[in-house]
Amino acid sequence: MAPQEALLDPTGMGAGADDGTLAARPVSLRGLRVGLLDNTKPNATMLLEEIAAILQRDHAAGEATLYTKDYFGTPLSEPLLERIAAENDIVITAVGDCGSCSAATVADGIMFERAGVPTVSITSDSFFMSGRAMASVQGFPGFEFTAVAHPMASLSETEVRERAAAVMPEVLRILGVEEG
Repeated sequence: MAPQEALLDPTGMGAGADDGTLAARPVSLRGLRVGLLDNTKPNATMLLEEIAAILQRDHAAGEATLYTKDYFGTPLSEPLLERIAAENDIVITAVGDCGSCSAATVADGIMFERAGVPTVSITSDSFFMSGRAMASVQGFPGFEFTAVAHPMASLSETEVRERAAAVMPEVLRILGVEEG
C-alpha cells in the first residue's frame, strides 16, 4: 500500500482555523441583502445575477450587490471580505470551473461563514472534488457547497439561466430556506 501524501492548498493559503461551524441560517430571505462575489470567470456575473433575480422574485430577497475579486485562483482579500460581510446578510460566490478557482471559491465561502455570513459557494461539477479538498485543507471538511454542470464559460445567456434555475434548490437548501 502506497503511503498517503499530504494535501497541499493550491491557493497558497495556510490551513484555516479548525472551525466547522456554519453561520446562523436565516428563517426567510425577505428583505435580506445579497452579496454576489464574482471571481472573474466567464459567465460568473450572469450566473450570480440570475440567482439573485430568482431570490428576489421568488423569495423577496432585498438588494443584491455585485463584487469582483482581483483574481479567480486565490481567496478574496481581507478588506473585500470585511466589506462584503458588513454590507450583506447572505453571500453567493461563483463560479469555480477550474481547479484553483474551485478551491478558491470554496475557501471564500468558508471565510464568509467564519465571519458570520451564510454563504453558498458554487463550483462546476467537474471540479467539485477540488472544492471538497479545499474544505478539508481549511479545517471544514463538512462545508456544503453546490455545483452547476460543466462547462460554464462557453454558455449562452439562455444556458446560464438554465444552470441558475437548476441550482436553486441546492442554493436554498444550503441557506436553510424552504423552497416555495
